Amino acid sequence: MAVQDGSYERLRAAGCADEVAYVQACLRLFFAPGANTTDGRADLPASTVSASPISATPVSATNVADIARLNKVAVFLLKALKRRPADAVPAELAGWLDGYRRRTMSMNAACIGDSIAIGRALRESRVDFVFLKGPLQQHLLYGDHFMKPSGDVDILVSPARFGQAREALRAIGYEIAGKSRSVWWVRFLGEQHMVRDDGARASTVDLHHRLQQPGSPSPRDIDGFLRRKRGVEVAGVIMPVISAADTLLLSSISVAKAFFNREPCAGYVCDVRASASRLNEAEQQRVLDHAAGQGLADTLLLGLRAADVLLGGDGTLLSDRATRILARIDNADLFHMVMAPWLASLRWPQRRHVLWELCGREPVRYLAEAGWAASADLSRRIFERPAMVEPARSEMIKIVGGAANHASER
Repeated sequence: MAVQDGSYERLRAAGCADEVAYVQACLRLFFAPGANTTDGRADLPASTVSASPISATPVSATNVADIARLNKVAVFLLKALKRRPADAVPAELAGWLDGYRRRTMSMNAACIGDSIAIGRALRESRVDFVFLKGPLQQHLLYGDHFMKPSGDVDILVSPARFGQAREALRAIGYEIAGKSRSVWWVRFLGEQHMVRDDGARASTVDLHHRLQQPGSPSPRDIDGFLRRKRGVEVAGVIMPVISAADTLLLSSISVAKAFFNREPCAGYVCDVRASASRLNEAEQQRVLDHAAGQGLADTLLLGLRAADVLLGGDGTLLSDRATRILARIDNADLFHMVMAPWLASLRWPQRRHVLWELCGREPVRYLAEAGWAASADLSRRIFERPAMVEPARSEMIKIVGGAANHASER
């Protein structure tokens, strides 16, 4: 389902070419060799390309802020711009970025506290689980728990333990959000939202037993993410998170999901680059083999190509392999699909064509995934009927060139 945000119409009307280029230049600067942007951490993943210069062209601070917010890269900009002269940063933007960082710290600190309590409850119920994304992953990738705002806690359990995990969360005050009770959510999306509200604030858990929406290939072995987990220490507690290879795969899965939904995803693309840049050539080959075993080889390549287009190619084995995925889409269009999908000039490929490529052009697998997506869409139409209210025009996302509004075309 495409992002419904009033900023889309304004950004589309404004064009924002300079602002999009400004955000890209900041991201390249963040990943530039020798960039000291991780508060003292020495092992920052680095691209071999030079950072693009921050343009002296005047930019709209409001538009830059919206682009950074929608892509979840505002803190990346803040850290990158600390290395530039003060006159390269509009004063209004600097103030907004600082406020965004403070809000992210508050939100993620609460998320870490919730994660500790949730982990304790699941361990006491003897449920095997692993944390996905969120502050724990951010610290492993960037040395900082507060790179992107995390409004909920994402947890993966095996399908066989999904009900047991749900009951363990209920025991500590979480209840299923009404919209996620349906067959479509539980069966096809493979997740449920659970919320606890103590009056002071609400805490949300996304409980998963699947890792991709219908319409894009899913991992073949979900339990493998649990078997390969690693532990990280937070406040004296060992927390289970997914392996380095699975972090790269999950980031690529998120890019593919955003691509299907016409959503901006530069934040996920940064995670792809941060994950991939830590691998030597032997490890890169093992990741390629691992992705192929999960049926996600081409999903991985999409994430890698998006990273090269956004941040610059790094001449690695992974980058060399990535050039073939969605080759009909040129780099300029793919860049804008990643960072500025609201542009009316974009001609999006049909979703079935993208699915065909992500299935490795294998007819049997494509038919299976397409059938699953069709079943999910039918279920959504039956169980997720919206209230009969006409949406405001400011909330409509219409992308020309064959794409349909919101979640339509499959």
